[in-house]
Amino acid sequence: MKLHIQILLALIVILRSEVHGVKLREKFKWRDVSFEWPSEATKQNALQTGQYVVKNNLPLGLERWRDKLFITVPRWKTGVAASLTYVNVTDDMSPTLRPYPTWDDNLLPSDPVNGQNDSKYLKNNATIISTFRVRADECDRLWVMDTGLADILGDAVQYAPPSLVLFDLYTDKLIRRHFFNSSLLKEDSFFANVIVDTERGDCDNAFAYIPDLGSYAVIVYSFNEDRSWRVKHNFFHFDPLAGDYNIGGVNFQWTDGVFGMAVGKRTTDGSRPVYFHAFSSTKEFMVPNVILKNESYAQNPQSYYDFKLLGDRGPNSQSSAEFYDTETGVIFYTQVNKDGIGCWNTAMPLNADTQGLVDSDSDALVFPNDLKVDSEGQLWVLSDRLPMFIFTSLDEEQYNYRILVGETKEMIKGTPCDN
Repeated sequence: MKLHIQILLALIVILRSEVHGVKLREKFKWRDVSFEWPSEATKQNALQTGQYVVKNNLPLGLERWRDKLFITVPRWKTGVAASLTYVNVTDDMSPTLRPYPTWDDNLLPSDPVNGQNDSKYLKNNATIISTFRVRADECDRLWVMDTGLADILGDAVQYAPPSLVLFDLYTDKLIRRHFFNSSLLKEDSFFANVIVDTERGDCDNAFAYIPDLGSYAVIVYSFNEDRSWRVKHNFFHFDPLAGDYNIGGVNFQWTDGVFGMAVGKRTTDGSRPVYFHAFSSTKEFMVPNVILKNESYAQNPQSYYDFKLLGDRGPNSQSSAEFYDTETGVIFYTQVNKDGIGCWNTAMPLNADTQGLVDSDSDALVFPNDLKVDSEGQLWVLSDRLPMFIFTSLDEEQYNYRILVGETKEMIKGTPCDN
C-alpha cells in the first residue's frame, strides 16, 4: 500500500511539472526561405539575375490576422525576393512564402529616390521596399513600417523615404501611405518597429508609435490628421553597460536605442500606458499615451517628468520585442541573451524577482526576434539566428528559422507572472 502511495505521489509531481513546464511548440521551420513563385521560369530567372539569392533571405517579424500569418523578410542584403509575405496558419511545417499584397508590390524600383520625399520613384504607393515589423490592428488594418532601404549590410540604397503603409486586410487594398517628413529624419535614423494605439469602434482616432533606434527618438503618427512628429527623451537611449551580447557562440556589441514598445490597458483617467525599452538595455519605462499624442506638450521640456522608470529586468535581459496581452495583463518579451521568452505581470512591481522565463531553448530559440499575442490568446514567436546571419554564417543544413506558438495562460503557469 505504501508503495502504491509513493507511486501516486510521484505521478502527481510529474503531472504538475508537465503543466508548469508547458513549452512553445514548433509551428513552422525552415532551413532557408523559399517563395511561391508565379512560375518555375520566373524563379529560375530571379536566381540567374540575382533578384533571388537564397541565403540572403532571413525572416524577422511576424503578425497573425485570422488565417494569415505575416512574415517580414528585410532587405539586409541583395537578392531578397519579397519583403512582406504571409503563410496560412494551416500550412505544412516548411511552407513557401507568398508576397503581400502581390508580387509586383514587392519588386524593387529601377532607381533610388535620391533623397526626394516623393512616391513617383515607387511603382505604386503599395510598393514595399523593406520592412522589419508589421502590426494588424483591431480595425483589421495592416500597418507596415517600410524603411525604404535595401542592401542594408552592403551598399545601402535608399529607394524611398521611410513611410507607413496601411492595407485593408479584408480587401488587401492600400488605404494610405504616409512618408516621414525629412525634418523627422536624422543621420542615424533607423525604423524597425511599429506599435498601434487604437480600439475597435474608434478606428479613425488611431495613433502609431515608431521607435527610431538609431537616433533615440519616437515618431508619433496620427491617422486622423495624417501627420507625424518626433519625440525625444533620455530614456530612449541605450545603456552603455548593456551593449554586449553573446548569442549562439557569437560575441558582438550593439548600441540600439528604443526598440520594444507595447500599449497597455486603459486606466481610470482614460489614458493607456505605453511601455518601452531600448534594445541594449535591461530597464523598462512607461509614458501615458496622452503625452505622446500631444505634440506640443511632448516636445516641451516639462514632459520629461511624465516618462517613468519602472525597473530593471536583471542581468543579460536585453529584449528585441515586447507585447502586452490584454487577457492576462502580462507583457511577453524576447530574451535574446537567454535563448528564451520572458514575462512580466504589469500588476506587479518590475524587478528581477518578478520576471518569468516561460520558455528557453538553445536550438529552437536562438535569437527570438519578434513576438505577438493574437486575438485567441496564442503567443507567436519568430527566432532567426540573426547574429550568425550578420557576423558569421548560417549552416544551410540546419533549421535556422522557426515560428513557435503557445497558449498565453498556459505559458505563464508556475512563473511569477501567474498572479
